[in-house]
Amino acid sequence: MEFRQSQTEDLDQIVRIAEDAKAFLRANGVSQWQRGSYPDRALFASDIENGIGYVMADGNRVCAVCAVTFGDEPSYRHLVKGAWLTGDDAAYATIHRSAVAAECRGQGVAGRLFASVCDLVASRGVGSVRVDTHPDNRAMRMALEKAGFVPCGELVLDRCEEAGDPRIGYERILV
Repeated sequence: MEFRQSQTEDLDQIVRIAEDAKAFLRANGVSQWQRGSYPDRALFASDIENGIGYVMADGNRVCAVCAVTFGDEPSYRHLVKGAWLTGDDAAYATIHRSAVAAECRGQGVAGRLFASVCDLVASRGVGSVRVDTHPDNRAMRMALEKAGFVPCGELVLDRCEEAGDPRIGYERILV
């Protein structure tokens, strides 16, 4: 399996993965990604155009997707409850919009994706990775913790259709 930047040719598969993830969350009673169209085709196309979209691919088959940003994430400036492992002012990268293809769930693909993101971030000299998920998203919380991410506390989203919703913030120190 290869970790690489997403490409325009991947877009149909990425959108299918996101739609499957939305259905999975809905079926499990998780309100994450259930309001509005977030994340949608236009956003994933923007991720590709801006060079922040990544996939785990097995040949031409996309198995997982995410976006990785470097720098300040407004929703992460201060946790409502808890504290970031590296403090509020540390440099970090953020994982956004991560999802695994339905046919690849339970095969360790999320762990490979997160490990590859951590390798990418470390190669750029950044010392930690942060990510958030819905408190009820047990599958993602388990995958993050298995990949070495530590729950740090609660934050409130301040952008997109889910603004105002609580999330659990996770961080993994890389050095």
